[in-house]
Amino acid sequence: MNRKALLDVLGNRMPERRPIWFMRQAGRYLPEYRQLRAQAGSFLDLCYAPKLASQVTLQPIHRYDLDAAILFADILVVPHAMGVGLKFAEGEGPILDVVADEGSVRGLKPIRDGNEVRAVCQTVSLTRYGLPAHVALIGFCGAPWTVASYMIEGGSSEERLRARLAAHQRPTWFGDLLERLVEASCDYLSAQIEAGAEVVQIFDSWAGDLTGDVFEETVIAPIRTMTKELRKRHPSIPVIVFARGAGSKHGRVAETSGAQAVGIEQAMELAAVLANMAKHCAVQGNLDPIALLAGGERLTSRVENVISEVPMQRHIFNLGHGIRPATDPGHVAQAIAAVRAMDARRA
Repeated sequence: MNRKALLDVLGNRMPERRPIWFMRQAGRYLPEYRQLRAQAGSFLDLCYAPKLASQVTLQPIHRYDLDAAILFADILVVPHAMGVGLKFAEGEGPILDVVADEGSVRGLKPIRDGNEVRAVCQTVSLTRYGLPAHVALIGFCGAPWTVASYMIEGGSSEERLRARLAAHQRPTWFGDLLERLVEASCDYLSAQIEAGAEVVQIFDSWAGDLTGDVFEETVIAPIRTMTKELRKRHPSIPVIVFARGAGSKHGRVAETSGAQAVGIEQAMELAAVLANMAKHCAVQGNLDPIALLAGGERLTSRVENVISEVPMQRHIFNLGHGIRPATDPGHVAQAIAAVRAMDARRA
């Protein structure tokens, strides 16, 4: 293969094959990842160790016939680089200093020349050098709303009640926080692009928390500002937006952001979503991660159902969310083989 299938789809061109990658394809389900994780020490130590993080990014590429590698890092690199205290507790997830008033927002610092960003960009550079010619490299960040929710809650929260309340009440500090995150996230993605990322994805994991005009102000508007700024800085770099839980509003996300593709969660029907998309926009997804966890004949059947809904040139095969840690690596190989086999039959 001489071309990158992911870049072809994002460029509105017919690819040589349907591009495949998986959210969280580098991670805890792989035994080789667990070995490196033990070697690195803490999760953050691994994120900020470029040689090790690059190895983690490349592990699924060495194991599977994939069309993209996604940078191994975390969406909370941005607040950490802004000066917010961050640690990961085993079994608890991230714990952050709370940012939920005017003083704490004013105390956030620019990230461009921070050690955290520098380490991540070194990972990007090392990884780009080690990729096969047909595999694209994806950089990423969290969307302002999702990152803000972790900062306001001080970590993971099942309901994100304080963050959602701030989004509805819209105190001055909340608007300022989103603006600071838009600026920092653009700088972060821009640095990744300059280091070698060929595509960037914006993850809004908690987009489904919000509705109506609050969704417009808190999810749509910041992402639109980001994509506009990224196009200005890097006009040739495609952007994928994954507003998880947006449901019927995925078309609105695509229209307002100008993204080249939107990620679709497993609850949606790809064909129905694609029918309301502009012709330049592809869809990404939406295999249920539980189907991948389960394996067997039903996995193959579900893969075939997903790819039968949309044409190759408008689809990036992926999950509706990330790979579950307990997933058998053999199930990933099975899903990839099912995509390749069905597309070969339809060719």
